[in-house]
Amino acid sequence: MDAILSSTLKLQEHIRTNGYKGYDPYDTLLSPYFKLPILRSRIIRFGAQQVCKRIPINLRRILLVKKGLNPVTIGLCIQAYSYLGKAIPSDEEFYKKEIDFLLDLLVQNKSTGYSGFCWGYDFDWEARYTKINAYVPTSVATGIITNSLFESYLIFPNEKIKEIILDASNFVLKDLNRSYEGELFCFSYSPVDNQFVLNASLKAARLLSQAYYFNLDPELKKTAKIAVQYVTQVQRENGSWPYAMHDARTWADNYHTGYNLDCIDAYMTLCQDNEYNPEFEKGLHFYVNHFFEKEGIPKFYDNKTYPIDSTAAAQSLLSLSRFGYLDLAKNVALWMGKNMQDKNGGFYFRIHKHYKDKNIFMRWNNAWMFAGLSYFLYQNKSIGHGNK
Repeated sequence: MDAILSSTLKLQEHIRTNGYKGYDPYDTLLSPYFKLPILRSRIIRFGAQQVCKRIPINLRRILLVKKGLNPVTIGLCIQAYSYLGKAIPSDEEFYKKEIDFLLDLLVQNKSTGYSGFCWGYDFDWEARYTKINAYVPTSVATGIITNSLFESYLIFPNEKIKEIILDASNFVLKDLNRSYEGELFCFSYSPVDNQFVLNASLKAARLLSQAYYFNLDPELKKTAKIAVQYVTQVQRENGSWPYAMHDARTWADNYHTGYNLDCIDAYMTLCQDNEYNPEFEKGLHFYVNHFFEKEGIPKFYDNKTYPIDSTAAAQSLLSLSRFGYLDLAKNVALWMGKNMQDKNGGFYFRIHKHYKDKNIFMRWNNAWMFAGLSYFLYQNKSIGHGNK
């Protein structure tokens, strides 16, 4: 446990030293070069973004990309600080002050012009099936952040957080699109698309469930239930889910499976509806038995190990700890600390079969690992004294 605590506090120091700012796998289009007319082609922008994401050399300084402040980073750090405030009782007041500071920062960085609190990324994103400009809110970014706030509320109740989550439910209800199949529907990824991305829809449903926890509005539960039911009905026989429906993204991967499980469990718990427990149990069985090597290595895909990815590892820590697989979570945490943490405290992006990508991204690597490690420590509460 001491090794995991040390790893967590080293990461905490790295994040705070950098003022929560950093590079991102998808931030290439922040480069001023992509404002030039000749580089505004979607193919060029998408291709450049993919190249910068995939190569182990960081081209961002050459491209004049500045380190950014991503709202998701802020949310995940609030979540991590909340866990650590209870895992390290001697430092509770320090963490509560940091939460208050970051909560104000999160409000300052919200997206404007929508029906409720919502957030997007701080960069333009040329995705495969849509284009999402900087600060255009998404169900993913908003759902991650509101979940972080909800987790914080359960530990350190705060009326401001309650108000934000209730207000954010209006973004889901009024701004996200719904793509129907019969009586069921899938929430869109953002207000500007109609994709069937399963984890994105479930994050929206989880947000409605969390709002229902506060006000018991039956319409929130009813709407969340329909979205959850859609995802359970498209579950494969082996318990897995594709990333998306009705397009080429049919793979099953570690962290999106973890997201799905967390969201379905949250709906069932908060709305007191266990109707989808059989699908949840089937999905959990698939997850635990297909995404981990014996040594605790978190696999990216169900059918192959590489790449070993920081976000996949972080979500593994969150899901395994949430569902009681603490021994396996411990092995994941120890393996990551030994094999993917830099001496400066940050975590590397990915390990491929023949090389290691040592790029350190603030949201993807660090913020997610900080939340995952902190939650594991929280589930093994009262570990002693921290080191700010």
